[in-house]
Amino acid sequence: MQALVSFFAEPLAFPFLVRGLLASALVGGLCAVMGTYVVLRGMAFFGDALAHAILPGVAVGYLVTGGGRRSLFWWALGTAILVSFGIGATSRRARLKEDTAIGIVFAGMFALGIALISTVRGYAVDLAHFLFGNVLGVSPHDLVLIGAFGGAVLLVVLLFYKEFLVISFDPDLAATLRLPTSFLRHLLLVLIAVTVVVSLQTVGVALVLAMLVTPAATAYLLVKRFSAMMALAAGLGVLSGVLGLYLSYWTGIASGAAIVLVATGGFLLALFSRAGFSLFRHGTPYSGGGKRRAQS
Repeated sequence: MQALVSFFAEPLAFPFLVRGLLASALVGGLCAVMGTYVVLRGMAFFGDALAHAILPGVAVGYLVTGGGRRSLFWWALGTAILVSFGIGATSRRARLKEDTAIGIVFAGMFALGIALISTVRGYAVDLAHFLFGNVLGVSPHDLVLIGAFGGAVLLVVLLFYKEFLVISFDPDLAATLRLPTSFLRHLLLVLIAVTVVVSLQTVGVALVLAMLVTPAATAYLLVKRFSAMMALAAGLGVLSGVLGLYLSYWTGIASGAAIVLVATGGFLLALFSRAGFSLFRHGTPYSGGGKRRAQS
């Protein structure tokens, strides 16, 4: 028992680890909430593309400011919002499917970012934390930014919860009700963009998609009601962030990777548990989570 207490209490003696735990919990919960929309609307490619497409903004911010972490956050945020609008405009005006528009914008922006970064000497060291996360380097100011923008995103989700629910499950009903579907769709894209940028400090570009998708996908396997799925996903996201950072502390592996590994382990556990339960009950292999109910 004392060993268990020591396992959880020892890291709390370090202020930077406490800040890291808070940041991981906030980001894990935020990503999971937005991830429910990403999973249900089939937007995983958008989340991945957005995380990589903000690279030019970070590169320009680095060139202009000399690499200050606070300024890079604002450059990344502005670029993410512009890219989210750009994807929507490209798919609408060019009459392309959304995944095609995402691919075009993603490839172009990522190539531009690499081109810009390649002009900076020593960029590999300075931008490594952006690519792979550095939760242990979270400052009090970073924690305030994460809390403020994360809280704003959750507040908007709460205010537009029913509208987002309708456009996610029944676009035809949304049109019948004369909801501003275009505005709501773009607003959802912007919220995902903000979530991606807020998460970069914790897990980095390379792993942010996993935190958007994995806790929500795990919840999708376990519950049927949308509200329950969102609440469970948020809890799993927070748990993954906290346990992942503890795993990183005690094993010495990268914090972002540890957080994602915990989330992935939870998904695999839910997947095999559900499959085993289905096989035990019905004598047939588990074939999916069934139809999702839209009730709030």
